[in-house]
Amino acid sequence: MAFNTKFIFTTGGVVSSLGKGLASAVIGSLLESRGLTVTIQKLDPYINVDPGTMNPFQHGEVYVTDDGTETDLDLGHYERFTHARMGKDNNFTTGKIYHSVISKERKGDYLGGTVQVIPHITNEIKESIMLVASDVDVVIVEIGGTIGDIESLPFLEAIRQFKADKGKDDVLYIHLTLVPYISTAGEVKTKPTQHSVKELRSIGIQPDILLCRTDRFLSPDLKAKIALFCNVEPEAVITAKDVDHIYEVPLVFNKEGLDEIIVNKLNIWTRAPKLDNWEKLVYSIKNPKGNVTIAIVGKYVDLTESYKSLNEALYHGGLPNESKVNLEFIDSETLDQENYTSKLAKADGILIPGGFGPRGTDGKILAAKYARENKIPYFGICLGMQIAVIEFARHIAGMDSAHSSEFDKETPYPVIYLMKEWFDDKTQSIQKRDVTSEKGGTMRLGAYPCKVVKGTLAYDAYGSDNVSERHRHRYEFNNEYMETLKEAGLVISGISPSGELVEIVEIKDHPWFLGCQFHPEFKSRPMDPHPLFRDFIRASLNNKKNKS
Repeated sequence: MAFNTKFIFTTGGVVSSLGKGLASAVIGSLLESRGLTVTIQKLDPYINVDPGTMNPFQHGEVYVTDDGTETDLDLGHYERFTHARMGKDNNFTTGKIYHSVISKERKGDYLGGTVQVIPHITNEIKESIMLVASDVDVVIVEIGGTIGDIESLPFLEAIRQFKADKGKDDVLYIHLTLVPYISTAGEVKTKPTQHSVKELRSIGIQPDILLCRTDRFLSPDLKAKIALFCNVEPEAVITAKDVDHIYEVPLVFNKEGLDEIIVNKLNIWTRAPKLDNWEKLVYSIKNPKGNVTIAIVGKYVDLTESYKSLNEALYHGGLPNESKVNLEFIDSETLDQENYTSKLAKADGILIPGGFGPRGTDGKILAAKYARENKIPYFGICLGMQIAVIEFARHIAGMDSAHSSEFDKETPYPVIYLMKEWFDDKTQSIQKRDVTSEKGGTMRLGAYPCKVVKGTLAYDAYGSDNVSERHRHRYEFNNEYMETLKEAGLVISGISPSGELVEIVEIKDHPWFLGCQFHPEFKSRPMDPHPLFRDFIRASLNNKKNKS
């Protein structure tokens, strides 16, 4: 561990979905702006070992790190707002903690003693926190759930003990609460915050700073009232005001003095914050010179959190093009032969994201067909690439019943299939990670290298012939059909160094039509938009100009 590493714990109260993950990420960005190094960890109270098998409707997207860990979507916030890079030690769940403790008990590590929540579970939690504490100035730990949830109690007890273990100058508690405005009374109400802090104090944690989520800046009188009843200083009551764009939050928190009070309470000497890049970013977002409409054709469209990183990457792609990106979500199950042209007519570009299962597949194939035939810029990600290959095989390469064996095991043309190498050891040419019989174990996860072919859209975007991208999928392009599809006009523009895995496909005689097997959205940052999203938005803008 780095000498005198500091620890910040963020908790939430009153209601869920207040934005603890975003707040933790923003705190990290502000501390980085002062020259400090940070990392961020998410402790989730649910019993699943990881979110990999959870329905996106319940949990939102599954974020994937370079090392192939399937994590909570908040880790995407952490990476987009800071320079910290996440891995397997940045996300622990109750399931993961208990799994470790039970495994140790079975091996006899506890010498036959009675295994209990305190101290064994809480010690395991504390040890997990220390795993990310090397070589950084500040570790920020977000506790999932809401104060009062029974599931969160072991985590809260562990972080309560942390201050005694590390010392009061090295540990800070930040509590995020809701301060609602009641329009009929014309008043801002502080009672929910008071009750939430009372609940937190009842288990031994006195918050040092309160982040008050509200739709307006709190007056000094209201801050003084909250401070009095919650036993904090008035300057430690910070307005977490609603904003139009999440990338404004660092500027709002800085204006409220959050970073200043954090470094003072943790007794850290730093330089003054440098926020020029955030100011320029917000100016660009608020002053676009154009706009473009992107149709996202998927099956999780009723919950946009299912595509959180994707949505952000599209917004990022608009920034270097000085354009606002409008997202139109289209449920692929609603597309059919009669309506798909009318439903997609307003789109300047079409994107089909990743997904699993056969539901909505026919609608996605229709969307890819529409984009190809009408020269609409098309971006297929993971399943979206596979859909593009299926559509091309059926309608251009003469394979009428071509499909993925995921959706049709009897198809005569399985242009997408499950590679046998994931189940046996006949070849060692493909890197494997955690290949087991468990659900999710047969996926290709994490960062893999890709060789990009010069003279292609992909090479134009990357400007390099060697890149690394993150994956999360089971099925692959079937090389048995590669030559037939290439002869029909399919371009293989990205492939694994071994030549065995197709990573990027394009088609000829089209303004911009590209599918990639990986998830580029996981590597896009507001200050550094992913080149494929940048070029996709540029092509969509050109398409809009040509239509008008």
